[in-house]
Amino acid sequence: MKVCIDGLNIHYIEENKENPNSVLIVHGWGANINTVMPIVNILKHKFHVVALDLPCHGESDTPKTVFGTDDFAKVIIKFCDALSLKQFIYIGHSFGGKCGIYLTSKYETEIRTLVLVDASGIKEELDEKTKRKVKRFKLMKKVYITLFGEKNIEKFYKRYGSEDYKASSGITRNILVKVVNEDLKDNLKDIKVPTLIVWGDRDDATPLYMGEMMHKEIENSKLIVLKGGHYSYLDDSINFSKYLLNFLDELEER
Repeated sequence: MKVCIDGLNIHYIEENKENPNSVLIVHGWGANINTVMPIVNILKHKFHVVALDLPCHGESDTPKTVFGTDDFAKVIIKFCDALSLKQFIYIGHSFGGKCGIYLTSKYETEIRTLVLVDASGIKEELDEKTKRKVKRFKLMKKVYITLFGEKNIEKFYKRYGSEDYKASSGITRNILVKVVNEDLKDNLKDIKVPTLIVWGDRDDATPLYMGEMMHKEIENSKLIVLKGGHYSYLDDSINFSKYLLNFLDELEER
């Protein structure tokens, strides 16, 4: 199914529509609805579940302008309005979690509960070794342009860029650069909804200390550490399902 939001066709799926308790599931960067289907399948028998492809992902349209996190957040708000989602649970993995942080800290929304899974949003503090690596990368880029010209820079990025950067192109690449450099650390204290934070102990994309920082800064939050990497909900799926359902059951009992 698709719905048009500000000229963009947004692809989504919907399960158990008659259930009055809704959950919105938002995938991470470079992913799509299929990536979060295991979470959909955990919840679809107990909740009305909606999952969408973010702009420039999956079967949704790519924006014609360079989006930042705020732009993605506005699309999500209008998407929820279009589907009449009220007082829903928001589950976001990685960049989907970053959007959830932005939404619950910046806007009055219908989100009543937030679940952050290996969420991005905190800009990583670089150690001296990494700083030297970045400096070397920038120098190599400058030399490459001098030798081969700006028009051949794509070959350089394909060889030396990050995996997400290599996988993107055109305006999507510019969007990636923008959202990666947006730090939401100061937003965390403004989140007032009950929040479950789930993290993989071996996450090397968004290291565990980021989850611990989120837990410290978000007043009404709970941190669960699973055995796994950046896709902890897949790596430790049994425990993820158990902790998620227990958390949501406890909320209903309050």
